[in-house]
Amino acid sequence: MLSVAGFNFLTADHRQLTTDNKMSDRKIRVLVAKPGLDGHDRGAKIIARALRDAGMEVIYTGLRQTPEMIASAALQEDVDAVGISILSGAHNTLCPRIVNLLRDNGMDDTLVLVGGIVPQEDIPELKANGVAEIFLPGTSTEDIVTFIKQNVRDS
Repeated sequence: MLSVAGFNFLTADHRQLTTDNKMSDRKIRVLVAKPGLDGHDRGAKIIARALRDAGMEVIYTGLRQTPEMIASAALQEDVDAVGISILSGAHNTLCPRIVNLLRDNGMDDTLVLVGGIVPQEDIPELKANGVAEIFLPGTSTEDIVTFIKQNVRDS
């Protein structure tokens, strides 16, 4: 690593040493989003803080985001994962739309996670439509952090 004027730069030698673990070169980037008309974001903020405390870089979109806004932010921020917090019951409409928009923009390796109120009978369809995992109320933040760390692909 080369340090100039307080900035650190990875040298070719350092990159060679870390090719087996590319994620060591940068933090995992996660976008946390609240789609639709759902106005309750306490859970999303708790998850965002837990991810940040685990060493991830977190971008929180705020409330009442459209699928297009979420996909655009994910693309602009070059995130590794998108966490969708949803309590409104619109998960069967909004989540597949977000996944499709991400894929349409070439973000095929971006993990899409859903947290919130999702009936058990809806989970298989969401997963079939590209959602990597659904975290229901009571899931520990440690379980979410572990899932992300184990499933984000090196790019």
